[in-house]
Amino acid sequence: MENLPQASPDNAGRTVLVVGGAGFIGGYLVAALRRHGWRVLRAVRARGRPLADDERACDLQAMVRADDWIPLLDGVDAVVNAAGILREEGGQTFEVIHVDAPLALAQACVARGVCRFVQVSALGLPEDGPFIASKHRFDERLGGLALSSVVLRPSVVYSVSGSYGGTSLLRALAGFPGFQWLPGDGRWQVQPLAAEDLGELVARAVSGTVTGIYDVGGPAPLSLRDYQGQWRRWLRVPGERVVAVPEAAVSLAVTAMEALGRGPVGRTMWRMLQRGNTTAPDAGERLAADFGMRPRTLEDALASAPSQVQDRWQAQLYFLAPALRWSVVALWLLSALAGFLTPAADIRRLSAGTPLDAMSPVLLARGGGVADLLLGLWLASGWRPRAAVSAMLLLLLAYTLVLGTAVPALWWDPLGGLAKNLVLLPALAVLWVLTERR
Repeated sequence: MENLPQASPDNAGRTVLVVGGAGFIGGYLVAALRRHGWRVLRAVRARGRPLADDERACDLQAMVRADDWIPLLDGVDAVVNAAGILREEGGQTFEVIHVDAPLALAQACVARGVCRFVQVSALGLPEDGPFIASKHRFDERLGGLALSSVVLRPSVVYSVSGSYGGTSLLRALAGFPGFQWLPGDGRWQVQPLAAEDLGELVARAVSGTVTGIYDVGGPAPLSLRDYQGQWRRWLRVPGERVVAVPEAAVSLAVTAMEALGRGPVGRTMWRMLQRGNTTAPDAGERLAADFGMRPRTLEDALASAPSQVQDRWQAQLYFLAPALRWSVVALWLLSALAGFLTPAADIRRLSAGTPLDAMSPVLLARGGGVADLLLGLWLASGWRPRAAVSAMLLLLLAYTLVLGTAVPALWWDPLGGLAKNLVLLPALAVLWVLTERR
């Protein structure tokens, strides 16, 4: 990236509101804006937690009138919109999140005299899917308002300091032990852009006066095979062997993720990848002429920050995290089944002569089966997984303490008995940490 500036005194005392500032890309935009001297306010969904000093509560689903945005624009000189969803869920539709809410925000900016609006859109064609189509509908309507605005349409956005969604998946495929997995034959072209470079571009755009729509990507297209190969070398994972996943198999996996409403890749992203996600031929020259910068190549960005062991952890835990989760689900459901099906006579025999004998051991076993079933189904549902794992940890710790004290012989059970809990407890703690992932 050329001509990286230090903090600009010209923006001292000026305030920018960043919608979507808590997201993956939003974090890099906020950092760059602060480096340029802006006071940054982040418009975020509160989700029942106290707001930080630089945060303002914002629910795009409910903010579809200009009046809804007026309170957030008090003292604001410029706005950056980086909010978006990859899938529709409930009332969060593409039309509301990508068109209605930001249009209301832009109209409020006109009413309040906000001097600048920067829209972070997405590179692609409307026929790729409703995600792109809705983004571009707003881009066009923004240009028709009496508001100084610029639209940036980035290609694949990555960062050496982290990843999100599809880029997390690609990094995991590149860093797989022994060999790397490659979607299709890897011929598809992308023009990856460092999130840090996008942040710098946004900061320059907010401070500037140029208007229009700009494609944003690296200096030149490269194939997906080359993209993943560079990441594997950066991660310092040995082995050059590549296993190509048939395109039909990838399409089937994408269809399944779309049907379940989960997973890092949807149909839109898959279509964009298959078609190639590259900028117009003159995109780099336009950025250099109007913003005074050119994004770096992937090779240069990777060379600027050597990988650490934590980067390999992140890549190689990507598939282990869901494997651990579903193993825990299976264990809890099997434990529930054992609690239901173990004959009452066997339960009484095992508890005979122990303090459990006076505590209705059969009822305890059946109740434990119910608790295990509910917790297993809770974790499988994906709703508030950290709370589910926390409940599992507490229940397992209670089992271990009560049974280990009341029936010490269980520690010496040749099939594991309570001894396995010495592994399960830290495994659940690891799963608790891994539930926070992008």
